[in-house]
Amino acid sequence: MATPLRRASLFCLLLVLALMARATWLAVAKADEYAGSPANARTTIDRYSQPLGNILVGGQPVTGSTATDGTLAHKRSYTDGPLYAPVTGYTSQAYGSNQLENLYADLLDGSDPRLAGPVDRLTDQLTRTRPAGGDVVTTIDPAVQKAAWDALGGKQGAAVAIDPATGRILALVSTPSYDPSGITGRDGAAGREWQRLSADQGKAMVNGALRTTLAPGSTFKLVVAAAALENGLYRDVDTPTDSPNPYTLPNTRTVLTNENASAPCLNATLRTALQYSCNNVFAKAAADLGEGKLTDQAKKLFSVTATPLQMAMVSAAIANDGVLMKPFEVDRLTDHSGRTVQQFDPERQSQAMSARTAEQLRSAMATVVEQGTGRAARVPGLTVGGKTGTAQNGVDNSGIPYAWFTSYAEDGKGKKIATAAVVLNGSKDRDEITGGGLAGPVTKAMTQSYLR
Repeated sequence: MATPLRRASLFCLLLVLALMARATWLAVAKADEYAGSPANARTTIDRYSQPLGNILVGGQPVTGSTATDGTLAHKRSYTDGPLYAPVTGYTSQAYGSNQLENLYADLLDGSDPRLAGPVDRLTDQLTRTRPAGGDVVTTIDPAVQKAAWDALGGKQGAAVAIDPATGRILALVSTPSYDPSGITGRDGAAGREWQRLSADQGKAMVNGALRTTLAPGSTFKLVVAAAALENGLYRDVDTPTDSPNPYTLPNTRTVLTNENASAPCLNATLRTALQYSCNNVFAKAAADLGEGKLTDQAKKLFSVTATPLQMAMVSAAIANDGVLMKPFEVDRLTDHSGRTVQQFDPERQSQAMSARTAEQLRSAMATVVEQGTGRAARVPGLTVGGKTGTAQNGVDNSGIPYAWFTSYAEDGKGKKIATAAVVLNGSKDRDEITGGGLAGPVTKAMTQSYLR
């Protein structure tokens, strides 16, 4: 009997060792995967076991936490939710999170290891507790944000403002918006609100300032002008161009005209062509430059479609002597007591154009605002330059055109702002849809709130 017993014992020992190895493998190798699984209810319970840290705008929290009676002890709340939704995003007990709420989830719920020192970390592991959630301090200027929101009103569109010298994002507005507070819980009301927002194909939850790419219309003429100057096609913005009016597109019978038939676009200078938005001048310049040179210039800024952020970056590079700073919307991360755990500093992205080209374009853009199609963006006492754009939309231009405006402004004391705005449904009357008339006042509102 001894031999069978030994064999049975050895077999049982092997089973125990295999079970221990399996348990160890699950606890070590698969721990992160299981901990992060959406099916792991413990993760959600832990996340909402204490108040979340906050997202700050202008030094004040625009988020909060509310105690509940359920298994999930707290849920997120928002102050001025629709206004700041493009900045904060949402965090929901049922539907996850996005934008800053998602990007800095570990900091906000206290699980980021930087929030506790070595001693605190050991104590927290023994007591199974976490530090209080940290805070995300944004670069958003509340006055600029509110000015853009008010100026857009009930129209569908988006607006962005940047500090050209640093890349700090001063405003991110997208309309229509939504209140994230309505979807933070797990109850029936949150479910119904989620369904309502989803039925709209999520349009209200799409950050139009960052995520929606659209044809930039005539604002792209700034890129063509930059390419023409950078490649020596014209000496400066006051050199007459060789531009027939109307202009027959190369290798076609298509004749390109201008919106304003009486505009002085024949052989116009780049300054005049920007002032009157002369299609013939920029089409001819693009053809003379060739695809390669124009593409190279566009790649330094954006492709043939652009977000409002990218259009603001164009004006920011022009305002900053051709240097494009990397845009950022988070200034620093702190623990609950305000101690900085990470600081974000300005970072140079590229030399988008020479300083001379940038100076030439600033001068021409100022003419657009003072004497041309951008008069709606003028602010007395400030130097403002801009470019309008009305982009065709739909097959055979069957949709409502997009109205664009991008600008820079300075107060003469070194303070500058670069802005961009787009309005998608400004008017059913196509004759009333212009970048200067619809989007220009939005950039003007942001400029005034920041520089005055």
